Amino acid sequence: MRPADIEDLVVPGRPALRGNLLLTALSKPDLKADAARSALRRVSLDGGESAWTHGPRDSAPSISPDGRWVAFLRAGEGKGADGSPQLHVMPSDGGEARRLTSLHLGAGEPVWAPDSRRIAFTARVPEAGRYGTEDADGETPEPAAEAPRRITRMDYRLDDVGFVRDRVQRLFVVDAAEPAEAPEPLTGAGFDASHPVWTPDGTRVVFVAPPEWGAAESDFRDVCAISAEGGEPEVLVRGEGFCERPAFGADGTLFYFGQSFAEHREAAMTGLYAATPEFGAGPVKARRLTDIETVDCEASAGAPAPRGADVLVAVRNRGAVELRAVSVDAADAPLADLAVVYADRTALRSFSYDGSVLAAVIATPSTAGEVVLLGDGEPRVLTDYSKPLRDKGIRPMIELETTAPDGYPVHGWLVLPEGEGPHPVLRVIHGGPFTQQEWAVFDEAQVYAAAGYAVVVGNPRGSAGYGQTHGHAITHGFGTVDVDDVLALLDKALERPDLDASRVGVMGGSYGGFMTSWLAAHHGGRFKAAWSERAVNAWDSMVGSSDIGYFFVDAYIGSDPEVQRDRSPLSYADRIEIPFAVVHSEQDWRCPLEQAERMFVALRRAGAPAEMLLFPGEGHELTRSGRPRHRVQRFEAVLEWWARHL
Repeated sequence: MRPADIEDLVVPGRPALRGNLLLTALSKPDLKADAARSALRRVSLDGGESAWTHGPRDSAPSISPDGRWVAFLRAGEGKGADGSPQLHVMPSDGGEARRLTSLHLGAGEPVWAPDSRRIAFTARVPEAGRYGTEDADGETPEPAAEAPRRITRMDYRLDDVGFVRDRVQRLFVVDAAEPAEAPEPLTGAGFDASHPVWTPDGTRVVFVAPPEWGAAESDFRDVCAISAEGGEPEVLVRGEGFCERPAFGADGTLFYFGQSFAEHREAAMTGLYAATPEFGAGPVKARRLTDIETVDCEASAGAPAPRGADVLVAVRNRGAVELRAVSVDAADAPLADLAVVYADRTALRSFSYDGSVLAAVIATPSTAGEVVLLGDGEPRVLTDYSKPLRDKGIRPMIELETTAPDGYPVHGWLVLPEGEGPHPVLRVIHGGPFTQQEWAVFDEAQVYAAAGYAVVVGNPRGSAGYGQTHGHAITHGFGTVDVDDVLALLDKALERPDLDASRVGVMGGSYGGFMTSWLAAHHGGRFKAAWSERAVNAWDSMVGSSDIGYFFVDAYIGSDPEVQRDRSPLSYADRIEIPFAVVHSEQDWRCPLEQAERMFVALRRAGAPAEMLLFPGEGHELTRSGRPRHRVQRFEAVLEWWARHL
């Protein structure tokens, strides 16, 4: 895979399924347009697919319960409402799409009511005079001429979104047959509403909101409800931590994904919860169906899917994402007790269930994601979107297992280039830290392997997918056992005669950038050079400059300034002697630009051969969802760096 081949990273979105109608939004980077393009595709249950819409920015298909209508989001090429995703609806048997909304900042994913007429969604509503809207004087100020923001709380911005208190996400309901010209939000301007779902009788919309309707900063979330006609919202379930993606079973049982912050607010396993709401009677107590130690649900794959006596959920497990069934009567059920619906050395990205049909999008070590039918027999792959990528060459993932110096098991992979070697080696460290390297095509590893590098990746302690104890192992311990695991996996790979132990580089982003900086300072003799990207380098300033710093740093590092400095790579910049690349995005609010600037200046003042590469207009997610041309330019810069130093 070459840098420009990111255009072949075609990824289907969450499938929409009703009867024999199966739709997905197919997205891909477009280098010429320097934007992501997406259109809806119809996938035949017998195999094959065809165009449903032609885009260029159509997404989030949702089929009405009666199967007659398809709602979706479509964004145009203009500014304001015309350039933002707007809700559209069209007949399921084909025809013209009708636009239902003209919201200045666009609409969120559509959710059909049981009556197949009303649609719930969320949308950010800007204050007058901001984001290209008219102010009280009827003028539309440019961004730099907007009135100053009065900020009174710490949760005022979000990476890859921007300022949020002046454009709160509110809940809407629209009549698809007779849409209002300017729909009124159901929820107020004091809090973000998210993850809407209808009650089975269609009288209410259930959603997720912060405690006390956003009166103060909180990473807790409650499950709430409001009448579809408007009125005062009510709390159905008070969350033990973060809550998301509520869904109703046929009998009215409410299921949702949640976390418990009782022990730790970071690296908290996502579990399945159930409750029987009592509308108008106050909050009820939910029960956790899955074990807090071994079951970590992948909420991004979709809401819980009730299926008679069980509920389908995606779970992370040793680099895989599996589909499991949880009994509705379960109580703290461990992973071993959850029936396997689908499990392989793959990553299930999303799924949809209707009647007896179960469709999923599954990524594998040789595909970025295909639509697959799951059932009692063998999975049946319906699409072949990754064929162009495979035709250009995908290098296989070789599983690695070893132990750290303390005897702890370490798991990872090696992606080898073609040829006999000995190959130069890159130790690539993932971010998070509570996420996992997966059994799926990883564009970074593929690009580096195609350029001749052996790539070592893995899931050291602190990662997800190996239990809560594994994830909590580096709480107040960054740069300890995680370092042991990273180096142990590298040593295991270097046992191979086709790898060159004298030519090894280290690189990573976010937490992986922290680790790269830390390793360069403490184990610099192991590496020829380092590429540290969107890194945390100084915890003391991270507290106040990051969008999540005010709670993340306390949870993972602690509040003691001396400990923060002790765990900061910046404190040891004068120890770094190897060539060091500081790479950052100018609009990164997760690990802000000052983290790169402070590190670069410290390295240069200490005499280290350091360089800094800055990407304008990008946030923390550059490598995954940044402008396509920037993604290619970054790959080219990475390859040029390693060509110089390895």
